[in-house]
Amino acid sequence: MTGVDSVRIEAAVAELLLAIGEDPSRPGLETTPRRFAEAYGEFFSGVGADPLAHLAEAIPLESEGGAPAQPVLLKGIAFRSMCEHHLLPFTGTASVAYLPGDHVVGLGKIPRVIDTLASRPQVQERLTEQIADAMEEGLAPRGVLVVLDAVHGCVTTRGVRQVGSSTVTVTGRGALAEPAARAELMALIAMGPVTGSGPSPDAGDA
Repeated sequence: MTGVDSVRIEAAVAELLLAIGEDPSRPGLETTPRRFAEAYGEFFSGVGADPLAHLAEAIPLESEGGAPAQPVLLKGIAFRSMCEHHLLPFTGTASVAYLPGDHVVGLGKIPRVIDTLASRPQVQERLTEQIADAMEEGLAPRGVLVVLDAVHGCVTTRGVRQVGSSTVTVTGRGALAEPAARAELMALIAMGPVTGSGPSPDAGDA
């Protein structure tokens, strides 16, 4: 488990179980600390990782007649992250659009960027900005648009327990910074997926 001290996590979980009045050695809980450490290794695998590494193999773009390239939109990208306030998960979908400059990237690289940034203690607002930052720095596009729609465990399972609510965050950069400029892309995102259940994380990596 790279970057995660599983021994410390297991000890902390055993102490937590004791703190709530449970017996961490009883059947049903005896392997919980180990399983918890394994899960946290996945949830926080993006800590210290560089999302720009996924954009390093950008493809030079040759536009016919020198005309600016048309927008690229990848929508319905499933993601999960952990809210840094309560360490409860939030899950949802991301849509990322960009206006290519001189380069494009394999479609499978964009979900990898999102997964790297989401696999950290996060808040949705910052995650949205970080995805846009990575796209902007890694590809130098003419514009970037990022939309996240997520359901938060800290809202659905505690406090007000609003099980039917989701949170939408939007950020735009460059030529897609203004709402009017991105209206067409927002309409396409709102239409939902055309077929199937969304792109494979490995799509376009060839």
